Amino acid sequence: MMKKLLLLGALLTAGALGLQETSQGHGGTYRGPGDTVPPGGGGGGGGGGPATPGPAGPATPGPSGPSTPGPASPGTPGGAGPSRPSTGGGAQSGPDLTVWQFWWGFNKDPYLNLKAHIHSASTLTGSDEFFLGQGQQTSAKDNLRPSEETIRQKVVPALLDALDKETNNDIVTACLMALAKIGDAESEDGVSKFEQVIRPYLNDANQEIKETAALTLGILANPASTETLLGIMNDMPDARVLTGDEGGINYRTRAFAAYGLGLIGNRTSDLETRRAIVRSLWEVLESPRQSTRDVKVGALIAMGLVPLDIGPATAGGEAGAEDELTVADWSRKEQIEYLVEFFLADGEKNKHYLVRAHAPHAIALLLDGAPELKSAVVEALAPFVRKRAPGQAELRQSCTLAFGQIGDLDADPEDKKIRAALIEASGNSDVQTKNYSMISAGQVGGRPGTGDTPLAGEKELRAHLMKQLSRGKSQLKPWAGLAIGVMERSLLDKGQTPSSDALGALRIKLREEGAPSQVGAYAIGLGIARDNESASLLLEKLDRISQDEPRGDIAVALGLMNAAEAIEPIQKIVQASKYRSDLLKSAAISLGLLGDKNAVPELTSMLRNEAKTLSTQAAIASALGFIGDSRSIDPLVEMLQSTDVTPKARAFAGVALGIVADKETLPWNSKISVDINYRANTTTLTSASDGTGVLDIL
Repeated sequence: MMKKLLLLGALLTAGALGLQETSQGHGGTYRGPGDTVPPGGGGGGGGGGPATPGPAGPATPGPSGPSTPGPASPGTPGGAGPSRPSTGGGAQSGPDLTVWQFWWGFNKDPYLNLKAHIHSASTLTGSDEFFLGQGQQTSAKDNLRPSEETIRQKVVPALLDALDKETNNDIVTACLMALAKIGDAESEDGVSKFEQVIRPYLNDANQEIKETAALTLGILANPASTETLLGIMNDMPDARVLTGDEGGINYRTRAFAAYGLGLIGNRTSDLETRRAIVRSLWEVLESPRQSTRDVKVGALIAMGLVPLDIGPATAGGEAGAEDELTVADWSRKEQIEYLVEFFLADGEKNKHYLVRAHAPHAIALLLDGAPELKSAVVEALAPFVRKRAPGQAELRQSCTLAFGQIGDLDADPEDKKIRAALIEASGNSDVQTKNYSMISAGQVGGRPGTGDTPLAGEKELRAHLMKQLSRGKSQLKPWAGLAIGVMERSLLDKGQTPSSDALGALRIKLREEGAPSQVGAYAIGLGIARDNESASLLLEKLDRISQDEPRGDIAVALGLMNAAEAIEPIQKIVQASKYRSDLLKSAAISLGLLGDKNAVPELTSMLRNEAKTLSTQAAIASALGFIGDSRSIDPLVEMLQSTDVTPKARAFAGVALGIVADKETLPWNSKISVDINYRANTTTLTSASDGTGVLDIL
């Protein structure tokens, strides 16, 4: 699977955490935090030892291999990540995992939502309607969504041809991922053509290709693949024959199969398929034989993606409801109750805290279907969201994040408890818990509740965030700035009026700030909030700041707020950044958000005529993919088929084609990455060293 070279937001940040550091990974680019495996947080029991953050030596110039654009080191949505700050502790070195860019890298997709923006019928800058003075008030005739005919007659044949001819790992995994993202064409018999293409690669001698094949069956999301992935996850005899692993299926392949099952269960409407998946995931979580944390983490995360029916459970057997329920009889209520019990199972041999740390997020995802359990869930998690909370830091972090997903602003007792806990958690001894408490407070602050006082807690949470922004510790201020953006944007989306005081305070902070990393956080916060009043200030900063990272952040922020006046200066950045791949990518993404009709032709011309280095080719190819404009298809197909560029560059073209033609609006792994506690990590979840975790692949 090629490593996500593109990096996160824009999806490239290695350079300091972006392109420069990317290595090979599954057919794409690394898009997540640098090394998020904390000491002691590795695979466990066959999952490869903990990947402690390695020394932060100088990054080699240029990516060592493509990787599907993914969250890589913290990367701003389109910008380079931080320049590998030290963790500050004695012998431990590596990226500082507490910086805000990591959170943004994993959570940017719903805010960027770039493909939906490009594919909408809104008028594009440079279109006939725009120049006729109709601006963005009318619909453009030139919708840039690739047609099904173009995808099936140009993109798919090119990918299949590459798979037929190529053995290079990067190209093979990139094309497998691309086909899975595109998905099968409808057929009368319901047989999956692409499953037949992918299935033989389960037996490939190369582990990277084998595990990619297992994952792509999940991304393809054909329920017919369920039995295959169940067998692989459970290391069954028939699956060993299928994969050629007579001595036992590698833990990585099994973990990827678990994630794949979650993706299938998330998309299928068939209750029996979902029940079969949940039952098997439960067996993995409970089995003393399954000691590998990678597989268990995959199973637990997948459980949260597969909601069971909301209705009452049905007891098995003739005795009816008096009989004890089995997993096969569960409803959503029993599913959530099990996860709460699993989370609280402190000290049980087969329930490691790094596995348990993913239960709160799974619970939060499922809780919409069982609101009657909200009070019990809050009661169970609340002790971990306090200033002096018990348990390992990862447990506290996960509960703090979960409260941001399930709380709201009304006067219900459980919501009051959530808000009070999040305010108190800002004083927790664990730095990451403090940071997450800011984001969660912003999320809750943007979610009106029900009843007579749906906004009862709005002033309290806003005052808390503004206090941290102005008088909090320096490390917490950028998180408070992001949280204000999250809160005000959510209120805006729900028809409420954003706070002019809060946004004004954030603008003042941006104006006064000199530290590049802080500037980026405040810019992104204002961009998330769509604060058009800050556009002129951001343009001033863009002109005065020289560092690529904050300039990329500012460019993306201007795109997020649809600041049309930014198009010309950002066009100039693209033209001048041919050797500054991170900044090039951020600026290109910004132009995509701004609806610049000329962005794709400009990038394709650069790709054909000017891009000579791998990092520049990767940046342009990934930008073209994320913009999702149908006009990028021909040059990307040409690049994939060319013998004049390196295999890694061709692989990037394959990755980009899969993104352009994706059947889904958001990247497939955003279902996993958004609101996840990336600090409770295993090497198959995210791995900066080689970019081969599920969150590192686009």
